[in-house]
Amino acid sequence: MSEEILINVTPPETRVAVIENGVVQELIIERSRQRGLVGNIYKGEVCRVLPGMQAAFVDIGLARAAFLHISDLCSRDLEKKGSENIEHYLHEGQHIVVQVSKDPLGSKGARLTTEISIPSRYQVYMPYAKINGISQRIEQEKERQRLRTCLDTFQQEQQCGAFIARTAAECVEESVLCSDMTFLLKLWDSINEKINSAKVKQLIHSDLPLSIRTLRDLYREGIEKVRVDSRETYLRLVAFAEKFVPEIVPVIEHYSGERPVFDIYNVEDEIHKALDRRVNLKSGGHLVFDQTESMTTVDVNTGGYVGGRNLEETIFKTNLEATHVIARQLRLRNLGGIIIIDFIDMQSEEHKQQVLTTLERNLEKDHAKTKITEVSTLGLVEMTRKRTRESLEHILCETCCACGGRGVLKTPETMCLEIFREIIREVRQFNVQKLLVLASNEVVETLLDEEADMLSELESFLGVQIKFRAESEYNQEQYDVVLL
Repeated sequence: MSEEILINVTPPETRVAVIENGVVQELIIERSRQRGLVGNIYKGEVCRVLPGMQAAFVDIGLARAAFLHISDLCSRDLEKKGSENIEHYLHEGQHIVVQVSKDPLGSKGARLTTEISIPSRYQVYMPYAKINGISQRIEQEKERQRLRTCLDTFQQEQQCGAFIARTAAECVEESVLCSDMTFLLKLWDSINEKINSAKVKQLIHSDLPLSIRTLRDLYREGIEKVRVDSRETYLRLVAFAEKFVPEIVPVIEHYSGERPVFDIYNVEDEIHKALDRRVNLKSGGHLVFDQTESMTTVDVNTGGYVGGRNLEETIFKTNLEATHVIARQLRLRNLGGIIIIDFIDMQSEEHKQQVLTTLERNLEKDHAKTKITEVSTLGLVEMTRKRTRESLEHILCETCCACGGRGVLKTPETMCLEIFREIIREVRQFNVQKLLVLASNEVVETLLDEEADMLSELESFLGVQIKFRAESEYNQEQYDVVLL
């Protein structure tokens, strides 16, 4: 399988696309005015403690106070007091060092933790933890034991916090791992100095920019090229790689072609498609994605696919194809939280299990943690996908000013009846002889054409003269009744 990473850099934003076999699998966008906060360390001030929720709101200088739950307090503090009451740890006005674990999403503030973690290429350093860990994606027991021995030995010699070996640490020489851990300790020392001198609500440490995080977090063995279209960013990436991961320097390439780098694999087209509700399947079926504040639903439909032998086989093949597309779309759209998949009802238990297994296998490539349940009696599959940043739709789009995010508009006929009721209300409240109605073109046309008879009866009944004026800037649900 061929894999590439494309990095498109402009002053307002940086975009990263992960390509597998010529198909876009993942897209990350970071805008200079809306940089992600995950990994940032702040000195915050507790502004409110909520015993009923076992949580607190912490002011870290953002527009909205951030949220800190008792389960996100560092293990060192929890072990000292052994209490399950948030009031035993925090009080209003207290200054506290916190790290952002989730960006603000929608109307919710950022999610915080006091279990500070500092990532590098091969490890994550947790200064307040005691027990080392190994990435679950490293499966060979012999390699897991080798890494654990390396981490434990280094920890005992340095008398420091704990480390977690990342997936990239697999088969890496111990000398390289030790150098990486030494770097993390020096970085933590510098952060500690800033903590001691920092003022409240001040940013102490921010994570690396997206382009460098891409090398640190997304690069893995098998990726053939990392193409970046900015000369300055290319030099920055090479300098970072030479210092921390010299073996990947030959993979980094400056793209200077005339065509935009994202046009090589039609990434722009994929972005537009990822904003649509409907996704077509090659077989003729289709998926419908609906993203709400509480969850995302995915509906699987056979559409125009009629299959070959029987209905059950048609349904099974459509559901199987859907698992591949759903796994890709979840990554591409960065959909997180609760996800409900409405597969087409299957009678065979064997078919249900095969669909679940295929879905799990397709999700293995996903960097975000996922959890899947069994197929329910209604044919639904409930799953969760860890959400740390906004979805693609929330980054690129805003709520429709016409429908307010509902996705539908009242029909012109409905608006005509609403206007009639408003006219009756105005005439009965004020003694008027003439009225002017301002509305959209569609509504005014309906009033003067299809509803002309009813309008004439209303004028006779009320004894008033009603004039209309179409306003091109009004949407279909906007209107005003003006007294003359």
